[in-house]
Amino acid sequence: MGISGLKDALSSIRGSGNYRSVADLRMLTATRGLDRAGKEYVVFSSNNYLGLTHDESVVEAARAAASLGTGSTGARLTSGASFELSALEEQIAAFKGVESALVFNTGYMTNLGVLYALAGKRDVVFSDRLNHASIIDGCRISGANVVVYKHNDIADLERLLSETQVSAEGRRFVVTDGVFSMDGDIVDLPGILSLKKKFAFCLIVDDAHALGVIGRTGRGTAEHYGIDGGIDIQVGTLSKALAAEGGYAACSKEIRDYLVNKSRPFIFSTSLPPMVAAAASQALSILSSRGSGLLERLCGNTALMRSLLEDAGLPIVKGVTPIIPILVGSSEKALAFASACCEKGVMLCAIRPPSVPEGTSRIRLTVTAAHSKEEIEESALIMKEIWRRI
Repeated sequence: MGISGLKDALSSIRGSGNYRSVADLRMLTATRGLDRAGKEYVVFSSNNYLGLTHDESVVEAARAAASLGTGSTGARLTSGASFELSALEEQIAAFKGVESALVFNTGYMTNLGVLYALAGKRDVVFSDRLNHASIIDGCRISGANVVVYKHNDIADLERLLSETQVSAEGRRFVVTDGVFSMDGDIVDLPGILSLKKKFAFCLIVDDAHALGVIGRTGRGTAEHYGIDGGIDIQVGTLSKALAAEGGYAACSKEIRDYLVNKSRPFIFSTSLPPMVAAAASQALSILSSRGSGLLERLCGNTALMRSLLEDAGLPIVKGVTPIIPILVGSSEKALAFASACCEKGVMLCAIRPPSVPEGTSRIRLTVTAAHSKEEIEESALIMKEIWRRI
């Protein structure tokens, strides 16, 4: 595509109301940010669920590990792994109650790396319609036959498992988000596991928005349902509740060893530096030791915001997680709402196609454990007034 073609394509994107641009923001605390013009915002658009990005002990852990070097300078298979990275993997495995774990550079790369390595052209991957883009892209590059089932619809998944032929050499995979990133609802894990007793498949659950968010101690989807076992690979991220960067696959030692040898996104990526691993490790230690208090605060803040917005008449999607979608319909209306809130000092994110289907543009509001009651109440009042106006 030539330059003229790019201009036309960009013009079309602008005309649809789905044009995007990057805005700089410096986070002053876990809930407040500053733009380049010096304006301060209360931020409700991050995934900093437990507010640990500015915890003193997490920052100090990263600072201390920075003395070991600011970068790793190479892939783990050629340059070696930092002690901090290997220790973090052991910590993740213990927290998730599995044999082993492998850290990738991002959550996105984890899904690509897992699906690329394990699934192939003889296999069939059954994927929820509302799975994250990283799962969708991982399915595509795997070369497997991808069958998409209706969102969180166990009956439809069972029908497709029954009807879809798999070669004698092929395998079945079922892959799903634990907490869905745009709607905030939780997968019907018991329903999927009931099908696993009938159909032989490998189950992959992406707990990116579940770790530190659901479950009595924040261990994610399986703990939320009180389920022990049945998930073959738990994918997750270090960049949300764990306040750092990177992703992980928590699994058996055999699967980990296979990923080390076959997952190109792992093999050919420069590894994360020690300071990132140290920060994630400290955040996970906090979750392990005093996570119940943080989760209680997160749940309380979530319930308060949901109640205030619902009472104000905003069209929120019902649920229990801190992901609160405000369904506004058109891209233009979502942009207008987010822009008006930003003018009043409340930072929100307008989610538009292709991130969500046409006609379902929304504000994706996220609450954290670090938000104060005053920040929530004042911001909800601003949203109420702007919603009535537009």
